[in-house]
Amino acid sequence: MKEWYQQTEKEVLENLHVTKDGHTAEAAASILGSKGENVLEAGKRKSTLEVFLSQFADLLVIILIIAAIISMMTGNSESTIVIVAVIILNAILGTVEHKKAEKSLDSLKSLSSPTAKVIRGGQKMEIDSKDVVPGDILILEAGDLVVADGRVLNSYSLQVNESSLTGESTSVDKTEDVIDGEVPLADRTNMVYSSSLVTYGRAVVVVTATGMDTEIGKIASLMNATKEKKTPLQVSLDQFSSKLAMVIMIICAVVFVLSLYRKMPVLDSLMFAVALAVAAIPEALSSIVTIVQAMGTQKMAKEHAIIKELKAVESLGCVSVICSDKTGTLTQNKMTVQNIYIDQKVIAPKDLDLKNQLHRYLLYDAILTNDSTIVDGKGIGDPTEYALIEMARRIQLPDTAIRDMMTRIEEIPFDSDRKLMTTKYRLHGVETILTKGALDVLLDRTTHIRTSEGIRELTEDDKGEILEQNLHFSENGLRVLAFAYREAEENETLSLDSEDNYIFLGLISMIDPPREESKDAVADAKRAGIKPIMITGDHKITATAIAKQIGIFEDGDMAVTGTELDAMTDEELDQNIAKISVYARVSPENKIRIVDAWQRRGNVVSMTGDGVNDAPALKKADIGVAMGITGTEVSKDAASMILTDDNFATIIKAVANGRNVYRNIKNAIQFLLSGNMAGILSVLYTSIRALPVPFAPVHLLFINLLTDSLPAIAIGMEPAEKDLLAEKPRDPKEGILTKEFMTNILLQGGLIAVVTMIAFHMGLDQGGAKLASTMAFATLTAARLFHGFNCRSKHSIFRLGFSGNWYSLGAFAVGMILLNLVLFVPVLKRLFLVAALTPMQFGMIYLLAVIPTVIIQIVKVIREH
Repeated sequence: MKEWYQQTEKEVLENLHVTKDGHTAEAAASILGSKGENVLEAGKRKSTLEVFLSQFADLLVIILIIAAIISMMTGNSESTIVIVAVIILNAILGTVEHKKAEKSLDSLKSLSSPTAKVIRGGQKMEIDSKDVVPGDILILEAGDLVVADGRVLNSYSLQVNESSLTGESTSVDKTEDVIDGEVPLADRTNMVYSSSLVTYGRAVVVVTATGMDTEIGKIASLMNATKEKKTPLQVSLDQFSSKLAMVIMIICAVVFVLSLYRKMPVLDSLMFAVALAVAAIPEALSSIVTIVQAMGTQKMAKEHAIIKELKAVESLGCVSVICSDKTGTLTQNKMTVQNIYIDQKVIAPKDLDLKNQLHRYLLYDAILTNDSTIVDGKGIGDPTEYALIEMARRIQLPDTAIRDMMTRIEEIPFDSDRKLMTTKYRLHGVETILTKGALDVLLDRTTHIRTSEGIRELTEDDKGEILEQNLHFSENGLRVLAFAYREAEENETLSLDSEDNYIFLGLISMIDPPREESKDAVADAKRAGIKPIMITGDHKITATAIAKQIGIFEDGDMAVTGTELDAMTDEELDQNIAKISVYARVSPENKIRIVDAWQRRGNVVSMTGDGVNDAPALKKADIGVAMGITGTEVSKDAASMILTDDNFATIIKAVANGRNVYRNIKNAIQFLLSGNMAGILSVLYTSIRALPVPFAPVHLLFINLLTDSLPAIAIGMEPAEKDLLAEKPRDPKEGILTKEFMTNILLQGGLIAVVTMIAFHMGLDQGGAKLASTMAFATLTAARLFHGFNCRSKHSIFRLGFSGNWYSLGAFAVGMILLNLVLFVPVLKRLFLVAALTPMQFGMIYLLAVIPTVIIQIVKVIREH
């Protein structure tokens, strides 16, 4: 069979078994059943069972499973049940969080689902784009998103922007003519493709492919095959887990051998080793990291940033370069008229006077030589054209009334070769030709100029003044349209030859203005040690002007076009990259090269994008950021973060949030490990001194899971501090286990171990092994609960206060209640192997438990002063 673009209208309709009246409802339903919905499939998702089982593929979990088996062999069924319950609970938590993240993405996809106008059974109707099937007759109008691939049957000046597929920003003229021979995708002028945008005209199209069979679907299937990189925290935690597991194995082996050497029974020696393994492993660690990240994502979602991958939250904290699109992200994505050059002077749009005939003629030209309209506040058509309509409405000129009064007699549509649009109307009873377009083209065809004094010949001085004003506008990043007119000759039919001998009216300059918050966001980024870079398809002069306004481009910086970038070698790019702040007229390949060059320097790069052609660069970047409003499905799929408001300032908020999440995770890990260190040191001390085991495995699991998890989660809820964005980005190569971090864990863990062993010896002296174990367990638990306040921040509790994080008080209270229930409720006392305590012993436990926190807080206060 010939390609669709090589077939005639008759052949296309016959091959799709459809007429121009479209499918019947029954036929459409049948095709939908066999072909499937018109949606892009994501990569194959893991089933819930696969996600659940993958939670066990962790070395620390495997050590716990071994500990459970040994516990069972020694007949200690309570400990076995508790250990197994912990492992399963952990896996369930991980699975639930994974599925929740998937669900939030699905709901986002449903939000962005477009609709389509089709003819079915001879009736025009609007349906969900997912219900479109091959053979449907689509009606396309300016502003529509093309929802499937199709062959054009009738084109009425149709222009389509295919930049999301080809990367070309100019619109393509479409025809219904048959094309002979093989041609590349960009030259198939009788075809329209899914995810492209109708910018002008209208058309009737028959759908030839839907879903994954479309051209965009082929790109999506390539994207699904691309591997994703691990985030810095994943790498850090993986290294940390494997090191910790090795250390635990070695220490357990040493303790086991020591116990055997002391002629301890083999099973008792094994129990000692199990107690140590359970004390050392932070069972709640992976759950807490997941929970803190999940809370971070929920907070970000409220601030318009949807995180698809939980792990991407902390990667945001390492970002040191943000490559941002200009249009819509840094700017408002809304062309606005800035200044008007008329009557040889520059005026603001609000100064246009309807009583002035010269002004009125300029407004007629702007409104009538214009195919755009504004419906319910939404511009339909070309953004440059509806900016002119908005200008007219602001000075109370009713564009619809003028268009209703004056009927368009003839027109020559705009095309990119002529750079002009011409229409013919009857103004004040005289047939008049109105033209707008590029100044360089229009000025060559102009012979006269109209001023407040009347019409006169255009002199060389006039031309020089007009060109100088045009240059001034352009240097300030403004887009300029020129306007001219002439009275038609008697019985003149509009043709290309008519576009001559004009009377010059004026220039209208417009700009896509920066968002109000962009300047502050750029300043915040620079304060945070992040280099913001503008990447755009726009002209270099326009891009640089906007970049200067918002602070991206400073003195000494460079602006480079895609062509200039192509001419650079990798060595030249590496030398200059730190100075280049603006890239204009770039291709998708350029974007990948820019990301690659920054990554070679060891930077963590965030890249924004909205087109299909941006997807490879979004995937290549460490944090790909897609646009939720203007973004294509494929770009959203490739990105790790989606902005629901398409705003650059949201990225900076997300970076601050990412830094806070990482800092909180690190503080939570410090809390867990310093507590576990106290447990390890206590077990090692008693083992070396041949004293009874200080804790039963069930004691350690109670501490690690119940009384540790809540304060760790509360630490994860700590709000961001004001100085967070003043810090430089974190080095992604720097692991969690820095020298300072390990020193803190050893010293703080050592302090808690000392008070725990004092309580242990008191118990031994006053009532034997069971009382000693109870006092050690209670002291260690209470000391770790107090220690939660130390790990909230590097600052002292006096500077932080309690009101900033009520969760920490709640976690402390719940932990204390649970501890006291275990110490006083008979059933729990039996389950947790706890001895009865006197009021004096009870008081000593709490006094000893608070001592480490008092010492740590005194040190913090001294440091602050």
